[in-house]
Amino acid sequence: MKELIYLDNAATTKTRPEVVEAMLPYFTERYGNPSSIYDFSSAPKEAVANARETIAKSIGAKTNEIYFTAGGSESDNWAIKATADAYKAKGNHIITSKIEHHAVLHTCQYLEDHGYEVTYLDVDEDGVVDLEQLKAAIRPTTILISIMFANNEIGTIEPVREIGVIAKEHGILFHTDAVQAYAHEPINVDECHIDMLSASGHKFNGPKGIGFLYIRTGVKIRSFIHGGAQERKRRAGTENVPGIVGIGKAAELAMETLAERAAKERELRDYLIKRVMAEIPYTRLNGHPTKHLSNNTNFAFRFIEGESMLIMLDGQGICGSSGSACTSGSLDPSHVLLAIGLPHEIAHGSLRLTLSEETTKEQIDFVVDSLKSIVERLRSMSPLYEDFLNKQKQ
Repeated sequence: MKELIYLDNAATTKTRPEVVEAMLPYFTERYGNPSSIYDFSSAPKEAVANARETIAKSIGAKTNEIYFTAGGSESDNWAIKATADAYKAKGNHIITSKIEHHAVLHTCQYLEDHGYEVTYLDVDEDGVVDLEQLKAAIRPTTILISIMFANNEIGTIEPVREIGVIAKEHGILFHTDAVQAYAHEPINVDECHIDMLSASGHKFNGPKGIGFLYIRTGVKIRSFIHGGAQERKRRAGTENVPGIVGIGKAAELAMETLAERAAKERELRDYLIKRVMAEIPYTRLNGHPTKHLSNNTNFAFRFIEGESMLIMLDGQGICGSSGSACTSGSLDPSHVLLAIGLPHEIAHGSLRLTLSEETTKEQIDFVVDSLKSIVERLRSMSPLYEDFLNKQKQ
């Protein structure tokens, strides 16, 4: 069996052994319901409180501003739908961008079907939101701006602090989907004037099925899930204690190593980019050249289909992606790549490779060598590439 080279860490990450170890007692020995009043529930109750404190400190928030959810998609839905409901007396207009995760885009489309108006901002060729267009889009009825912290496909980091300033100046709530950025980039909610922030545990070596939503004190949004008084009466349902312990431990470990981990990933990422761009012709690097997640690369290879490339990479034991994991079953090219101006035929040839702290230089070399051979083989079967070469000779 070939060595597995996992370069799809934007889709999900391996749960760290220390995280699993921390979770295990809450399945068996300390399985009490933290909302119960007897002494047996004191240990899980304390564990939930400790995890909440760890996460709050990681973004400069207050402990009572952290609410645990089932993941990033729920957090996004809660922030947007509950804001729309709570502030509908003020207005019905929401601003977002064309490159958001579908958890945001589909939620906004749902609200459009229910009488709300949504402005989808353009981005430039690097995937950066235009701040002047944002200012121009603001209306008296605007109640929410929702712009992601960093893009999950091309890795571009948005001007979040500047967006937060604009939102605050106009008295508009600001939500950011930080699912890709949290625990990978330093975030301070006060410095960035963020009112709500979504994150998901499995993106930073925590378990799946657990996330959180930061809600600034004073933001008057209501429950998204009804049925009980958990999470200070804002999110019903028995607390997922093992998951909460896991996300808390993963956050603790990630914050301890953030700078060192990002530096290592950035060095390998730049090495990967240098080799691919130098050795595989007719390739475009997607995303901002400097305002970029440390572990993210996204290439567009002309004259090939991304799906065929992924299958052939998988045959070499290499895991990558042609876009976000949520759209990998679609035949349409990535909405993000189309939004940055790539034509369909080039967007179809995209490849996202996202590294982890376990990625090695030897693995990168193997991936690039395999990729060179795969791209060359696929292009040799492409009539478009043959026509292109013939025109070049004329």
